[in-house]
Amino acid sequence: MDTRTKQRLVVEALEDIKGKDIQIYNTERMPSMFERVVIASGDSNRQVRSLADNVQKKIKENGSKVYGVEGESSGEWVLVDLGDVVVHIMHPTVREFYNLEEVWGGKPVRMKPALEKKPAPRKKPAKKKKPARAKASRPRRKR
Repeated sequence: MDTRTKQRLVVEALEDIKGKDIQIYNTERMPSMFERVVIASGDSNRQVRSLADNVQKKIKENGSKVYGVEGESSGEWVLVDLGDVVVHIMHPTVREFYNLEEVWGGKPVRMKPALEKKPAPRKKPAKKKKPARAKASRPRRKR
């Protein structure tokens, strides 16, 4: 499975369980062992664990491997290692304290919308016709 497909699956899994503030960073050019870092927040320990479980479930359903999971027991910060994609799921306060966005920094990756049916093209509004000229109030002069 390629990195973009895996990245999309991770984001879908996080959105399914209402993950908040999902950010994706491209780390290809950095000396690291992975190509993408995904960072998301959950409101409670239970939600953070559920988000991590859902990510693992979606990845396994699609035939990819989960290499490791750390921090599930505490639930404040869970790291899911998917090989070329690493997912950090944490409480907003923990996220603010560690500020991983600054570590992996730069511009977040923008994802293209999922392939869905495109809406029919909009019709251009018809041009407004100019109102007919009003007749002159005085009669025309004969020549």
